[in-house]
Amino acid sequence: MCGITGWIDWHKDLTQFPSILENMTETLSLRGPDASGTWITPRCALGHRRLSVMDPANGAQPMIRKAGENTFAIVYNGELYNAPELKKELELRGHKFQTTCDTEVLLASYIEWGRACVDRLNGIFAFAVWNDEEQSLFLVRDRLGVKPFFYSYQDGRLLFGSEPKAILAHPDFPAQISGEGLAEIFAVGPARTPGHGVYKNLSELKPGHCMLMDANGIQIRAYWKLESKPHEDDVETTAAKVHDLLKDTVIRQLASDVPICTLLSGGLDSSALTSFAAQYYNELGLGTLHTYSIDYVDNDKHFKANVFQPNSDAPWIKRMTEHLGTVHHSFEFDTPELVEALKTGVYARDMPGMADVDGSLYLFCREIKKEATVAISGEAADEIFGGYPWFHREESLNAQTFPWALATRDRVNLLSPELIDWVKPEQYVQERYRQALSEVPRLAGENAQQNRMREMSYLNITRFMPTLLDRKDRMSMAVGLEVRVPFCDHRLVEYVWNIPWEVKTAGDREKGILRKALRGVLPEDVLTRKKSPYPKTHNPNYLAAVRSWVLEILNDSSSPLLQFIDVAKIRALAENDNGQFNLPWFGQLMTGPQLFAYLAQVDTWLRTYKVAIR
Repeated sequence: MCGITGWIDWHKDLTQFPSILENMTETLSLRGPDASGTWITPRCALGHRRLSVMDPANGAQPMIRKAGENTFAIVYNGELYNAPELKKELELRGHKFQTTCDTEVLLASYIEWGRACVDRLNGIFAFAVWNDEEQSLFLVRDRLGVKPFFYSYQDGRLLFGSEPKAILAHPDFPAQISGEGLAEIFAVGPARTPGHGVYKNLSELKPGHCMLMDANGIQIRAYWKLESKPHEDDVETTAAKVHDLLKDTVIRQLASDVPICTLLSGGLDSSALTSFAAQYYNELGLGTLHTYSIDYVDNDKHFKANVFQPNSDAPWIKRMTEHLGTVHHSFEFDTPELVEALKTGVYARDMPGMADVDGSLYLFCREIKKEATVAISGEAADEIFGGYPWFHREESLNAQTFPWALATRDRVNLLSPELIDWVKPEQYVQERYRQALSEVPRLAGENAQQNRMREMSYLNITRFMPTLLDRKDRMSMAVGLEVRVPFCDHRLVEYVWNIPWEVKTAGDREKGILRKALRGVLPEDVLTRKKSPYPKTHNPNYLAAVRSWVLEILNDSSSPLLQFIDVAKIRALAENDNGQFNLPWFGQLMTGPQLFAYLAQVDTWLRTYKVAIR
């Protein structure tokens, strides 16, 4: 994994501005701590920061290759999981390889098949290829959007980067935000609208999309999207195919020339991936698999079960590590670290995020990086297989909005009247919801319930899942840790997308078909464990700390946050000793810590990035 950036300009000779390219590239040093490289011509400037995973000794980027008289240059962030197959096919077609890294395979694929190469790729990636003869740049993002890709196109100039910070480092791109961007921050929140970069004039290349830029401008197209088709396999066949697809995906994603591990919570998803990985390690004699988990100081004293978090992870982690014989590492974080990490989370995302959930993941990844460079994680299973509580509640199913936005009105009431009047947050969310529904690929003949469940799956895969993938990428890459997500393999997603809801919930259980597919892979008690989300701290000291932080902000007349919130209402909440609000907030109860931490992140972001309102 790496960080990429670039600048294409038809009005300036870019060879006169090497320092700007170097500055843009350097902003991504945490993503790629092992090496740095730039390549610059009059029209094209490319920068790369490398995290060495495959063929560390070679594979430097930008990678340059010639085909006849034509020159091609690539910058690439990601992993190709079918690189061995592609390489064999390319060798049969006469290509010679100088390295064992997938970057060269990807570049050769473009040279051989042109823009159609995207249809052959299995992996997570964001890359850009310059074709010198055409004077064109081809940019691509993976199908599910696991790897990030931001860009700005204005007046014949294209800037792009793995993160907004690379584009913000260009002297002609100021940190500005419009009313629409504020609606993303205060109404939509971390579940950012696909394609939206929040900053003014900043966009995101959507998942499954590619872009061509040349002297005529830019052209963007979708090269992949979900397609609805009749599902003809019976339950047993479906379970067997899910098992085989997931196992194959895990094995492919274990390829690495550096230490690899798994994240283990003791839940269904992470336990399944860890089981497949441990089996593979045993069969190939690769040694003992290392697993990692997270907890918080005094959570054993303060944890209280609720509908969103029915039980603690610790006993289940112990159950799985003993069952598989892994070498397990558990990290425990305390309040001061968690509070400080809220700021780090903002810098990693270049905008506010998921508050304490971001910060704790950053700390977790930081510790893992001390022993490993690559980790396997269970993200996306709940979106793909329908595991969240909101898939199974009438209130969510009948609501004419995103299931994680049921309390939009209550959250909006905490904003200033001026901001509400300007951005109209409730209408904004509704318009985004209608936009999402208009994209759903329908299937003729489905009844009302089947149609609604297809809608719910689409909303989760295209709107909520990117939230968690963004979080995982930014927090892990902020410490140079590569995290792979097998449940995002597009072959698995395509297959599960068309499994009827009554089969997905086989046995009258959430993710029933996945549980059935994992029989014999997991112990029975782990197989039937109820979902418990990513753990958070229950220590009252954390609430006290973020409440105090918010009160400091409210008492600071220079705070840029104050113009956007109802100060009196926030103050009343912060001075309330309870700290618990009965609002759904991204799948859990919205508590004082989440609200106060998010507001503190917004304040930190506005101050640090000197964001101008336009």
